[in-house]
Amino acid sequence: MNNRSSINSPLARTCLTPTFSAVVFSSHIFVFYFLFLAVAAYFAVPSRTGKHVVLTLFSYAFYGWWNPWFVFLMLGSTAIDYYCGRMITAEGATTRRRKLGVTLSVLSNLSILAFFKYFAFAAGSASVLAQMLGLGEIVLPPMFYNIVLPVGISFYTFQSMSYSIDLYRGHARPAPDFLSFACYVSMFPQLVAGPIVRYGSVADQIRHRVHTVEGFTYGLVRFNLGFAKKILLANPMGGIADTCFQAGAGSLDTPAAWLGVCAYAFQIYFDFSAYSDMAIGLGRMFAFRFPENFDSPYKSKSITEFWRRWHISLSSFLRDYLYIPLGGNRRGPARTYANLITVMLLGGLWHGAQFTFIIWGAIHGAMLAAERLMGKDSFYAKLPGGVRVAVTFFIVLITWVFFRAENLEVAMRYLGAMFGAGGENPAAAIITAEILRPAAIFYFLIAALAAFAAPRTADILRRLTLGKAIASLVLFAFSLAVMFSQGFNPFLYFQF
Repeated sequence: MNNRSSINSPLARTCLTPTFSAVVFSSHIFVFYFLFLAVAAYFAVPSRTGKHVVLTLFSYAFYGWWNPWFVFLMLGSTAIDYYCGRMITAEGATTRRRKLGVTLSVLSNLSILAFFKYFAFAAGSASVLAQMLGLGEIVLPPMFYNIVLPVGISFYTFQSMSYSIDLYRGHARPAPDFLSFACYVSMFPQLVAGPIVRYGSVADQIRHRVHTVEGFTYGLVRFNLGFAKKILLANPMGGIADTCFQAGAGSLDTPAAWLGVCAYAFQIYFDFSAYSDMAIGLGRMFAFRFPENFDSPYKSKSITEFWRRWHISLSSFLRDYLYIPLGGNRRGPARTYANLITVMLLGGLWHGAQFTFIIWGAIHGAMLAAERLMGKDSFYAKLPGGVRVAVTFFIVLITWVFFRAENLEVAMRYLGAMFGAGGENPAAAIITAEILRPAAIFYFLIAALAAFAAPRTADILRRLTLGKAIASLVLFAFSLAVMFSQGFNPFLYFQF
């Protein structure tokens, strides 16, 4: 995993980084032990309450495997939002009381997120600004520069916070009891990397759900396919991307730079969509239906379409809880463009306390505003579909450089290599030869076909047959064998 705390600049050292050894889905501990025990215990108890107890305990064990202390952080956040929800929905609650409840929920979640994810970044930025103004350096105690970022905190705080907001808006019914709400917040399939599941979408399933052999089988097959996507596509692409992005100054020629960023584009897509596939599959095994999170995003013909297909649960969250409350497109063109850029800037900051993420969000926001300004009858909209897909992918690749680079200096150096300012020395030749090995080229071709030509996993399994189930088991067994031979097996979105 990319460790952003290893950067040498004073400001970069303030960025909060999760350094952990978590139970990931693509690990033998999860596959052979944790999942087996969780499923066995879950189906061994007959009552709904008992199943919620089992699922909640295993979810807390899953989260606590990385750092047991942060279990209490998640439990505290859960308790605050549950009781804020009761304040909002209490019989006879006044408007003032309901507003107080939702305000406490939002402020508490944002405060937790701000402290662990942004405090050191903000302090470091203030120190740099103070030095630029001649006011001297702001020095904090060392403990503030070594805050460990709880894994998945951005996901479960957003999810928990949406509960109280939806109750306030009347879009959801309150959880029947604290156990049910704790089960919802902590549910391990989607706890640390999404998809972001709103309470209203699973409220009825929390109260009552039907377990079937067909549903469990679908979940198992969906998990198998996601597991294979992670091991066979994301990991090989990640190895190539790391080779290129970790190259020293002048050690990367232009072809290798482009191949490296393409590899990262494939890595992050297959890594994150694989996690979502496995999360959705695990949810179905426990009779929960989670929303789809990806819809072949690299087939998009515009950045606007890209955000309808990429990380759907986050983009819809930002739309419903930020873009629309800011006014959406209801207050004139200028305000609409400003809202789009603001939302994407905050979306970039959500991913990490780093200027590279902010620039990533700013570019996407500017492109969304530009496409809206051009309208549906623009010259670009009349270009052939294949050309628009290529242009969109080109823009996405440029933004992925900022998303992946350790800091702004590395990002600019990498972009320079992409556009002709790379090296022509023996080190560059060695890297190019490494990433052009026959095996690497084979993985590139398979990844490109899967990203641009293959249907999404949900469409493949729209009609589940015995042949597909058997094929998924064979693919899963092969992926397991490959997993034990790989020394590179991160989940990128765990760091957010």
